[in-house]
Amino acid sequence: MAQRWLVWLEDGSLLRVTENEVLAFSLYGGMELSEETYAAMKQQAGRSAARAKALDYIAAKPMSRKEMVQKLTAIPPKRKDGQQREPVATPEQANEIADWLEELGYLNDAEYAKLVVRHYSAKGYGPHKVKDELFRRGVPKDLWDQAVLESEEAAEGIDAFLRKRFKGARPDPKELKRASDALARRGYNWNDIREGLNRCGAGIDEE
Repeated sequence: MAQRWLVWLEDGSLLRVTENEVLAFSLYGGMELSEETYAAMKQQAGRSAARAKALDYIAAKPMSRKEMVQKLTAIPPKRKDGQQREPVATPEQANEIADWLEELGYLNDAEYAKLVVRHYSAKGYGPHKVKDELFRRGVPKDLWDQAVLESEEAAEGIDAFLRKRFKGARPDPKELKRASDALARRGYNWNDIREGLNRCGAGIDEE
């Protein structure tokens, strides 16, 4: 991350700038700034600060492009004195930053979709639930199917869940119903659930 400096102005205000602004505007102590130069420097410093914040966000956890834009444009809590803080970036700036992060390879919705699918599949969630999670995280719909294809097979996830749930015992009808409902909530369809119950010797009759 670029090193940052504080520029003190005659009116007592200060401006945080990075090495980029120092070099771009050839800043030095005692330098006089025209209103135009100050406005341009302030705008560029704001852009640098927003980019630095975006790098902090993506370093903390992976996210989709939509999540990044939402994070950058979110209205922060008010200050203790009641003053409203400004968002990190405007929608236009946020999309520009997202483009920049994609060029750097830090934002990649296709890879992020695979990461989300692997994570939730490993936790025993089925395709429907996984797609719900992709939707919630703002991953474009055209990336869902390919990501889900690379996830754990439904049969593997269901069998692992039932082994852990039943621990080799033959469940009673109530426990079968609870297990079936739990798998449905995890995003598995009924046919896959029924086949899984049959594989573990706990078949359930269809009504």
